[in-house]
Amino acid sequence: MEIERKFLTKEVPFSLADFPARKISQCYISMSPTIRLRQWDDRYILTVKGKGLLAKEEFELEITKEEYDHLLTKAESPAVEKVRYLVPLEDGLTAEVDVYEGKLTGLMTTEVEFPTLEEAEAYEPPYWFGKDVSFDHRYKNTSLSLHGIPEERE
Repeated sequence: MEIERKFLTKEVPFSLADFPARKISQCYISMSPTIRLRQWDDRYILTVKGKGLLAKEEFELEITKEEYDHLLTKAESPAVEKVRYLVPLEDGLTAEVDVYEGKLTGLMTTEVEFPTLEEAEAYEPPYWFGKDVSFDHRYKNTSLSLHGIPEERE
């Protein structure tokens, strides 16, 4: 079960270069059900996600580059390119700050995964996280891949 909240981040009050990062490329071979292909470094991951916004079932399977390349030919969406910075938070949580590239340049989001739904709902984010977009379908990566950055950004 994946339980996470997502925020529209304008800027961070520190240098992201001080934190571990990975360049991620991902696309979708199905939107319903959600089947994602993701690559970073020499890792290739096939993910199947259930329905939901704050909490959803998720299954990940590491695949070979050859399997990835074959499945990539079936993509229904353009790739989402981003650099993900891993910023440690209190209580053992991690902020995943995504700085998007390509057609999504200018967009930055922060996600935090939680062990329980209760912890996710009770979480008080730092001010710099920005607007909570956990329930805004336009900021799901599936939507971003197809429609780009939503026009209404506060």
